[in-house]
Amino acid sequence: MSDSVVLPDGERYVVRGAHVSPGSAPAQSRVAYAAAHVVADPLADNGPGAPAALDWDATLAFRHHLWRHGLGVAEAMDTAQRGMGLDYPAVRSLVQRSAAEAASVGGRIVAGVATDQLPPGPATLSAVLDAYREQLADVVSAGAVPVLMCSRHLAAAAAGPEDYLSVYSTLLSEVDSPVLLHWLGAVFDPALEGYWGSASVAEAAETVLALLKDHSSTVDGIKISLLDADFEVALRRRLPAGVAMYTGDDFAYPSLIAGDSQGYSDALLGVFAAIAPVAGRALAMLDSGDTAGFRALLDPTVPLARHLFDAPTQYYKTGIVFLSWLAGHQDHFTMVGGLQSGRSPAHLGRLLVLADEAGLLPSPSLAAARARAFFAVCGVDQ
Repeated sequence: MSDSVVLPDGERYVVRGAHVSPGSAPAQSRVAYAAAHVVADPLADNGPGAPAALDWDATLAFRHHLWRHGLGVAEAMDTAQRGMGLDYPAVRSLVQRSAAEAASVGGRIVAGVATDQLPPGPATLSAVLDAYREQLADVVSAGAVPVLMCSRHLAAAAAGPEDYLSVYSTLLSEVDSPVLLHWLGAVFDPALEGYWGSASVAEAAETVLALLKDHSSTVDGIKISLLDADFEVALRRRLPAGVAMYTGDDFAYPSLIAGDSQGYSDALLGVFAAIAPVAGRALAMLDSGDTAGFRALLDPTVPLARHLFDAPTQYYKTGIVFLSWLAGHQDHFTMVGGLQSGRSPAHLGRLLVLADEAGLLPSPSLAAARARAFFAVCGVDQ
């Protein structure tokens, strides 16, 4: 059967596929960004430790796919392999190119600001601050909204909450345009354990709230990626007026975006890169108050998301790229840093099934053919 594939567990699965709508206008009731991956040049040396070589045409085409479905692009974030293969020269070029493409179509774009141009290992607080400044200037000059990401260097150098407040307050005092903050939990990056100066997220939250209170006129919002929905809601209710919550919870995003009588979360999600056609249509339903329709579309994508972000969570990027290949957005399954090896064939086989059940594979024959080729190389007789 042309649409069937033998999975690593021996099951013969028939890909059903789904019709993908032409696109969606951006939702008005929520702001939603998809954190986009990068497409490697499959013929370049993209092994571990090598400078990233990208297929720029395919990388930028994927951003247009997200804009067509009504989503903004969150550029150069962890989904794009920051700290996992994407070096800073490639980041700078990526932000510049993507921001220019966004301007050409009126698409929303934010971009990550970190300190990863510094060499691995210890750094002084002064060096961390200067690295942040350099990247912040690069993002602003490109025309994207900056997202101040967590810094491994700052996590290693800070002696306590006061060091975080000093670095972030200095940056926020120097920038003219609105920025987003990003609180990425250790589940995504173990090097960020104890960020904001405490291993207790409750104590860390007090430091974050103090920072936001002092700089609420500069901070548009904060993205929380802790995979703790109750904590996110509690923090959301304490944010200063005018500061938005952007959920980064790839497990509980439907309920957090739908919200409750006391508010809702906007979105900046890695999973939205994988489910853009469904996410765009679902978000548009909230504009007319159709929460039930929103949930009916988005809830079936949650099993996919939970599998995609299963431990070790930082390797979710491998699944994102695998699905992009199956859906026809790129013609190969390779990644910078050789990260295509980050998930097992069994994991990816289950991902294929869940993506198909969520209606995310537009061409069943293409998805099946590519899956057969991949699993055959893994030793699964087709």
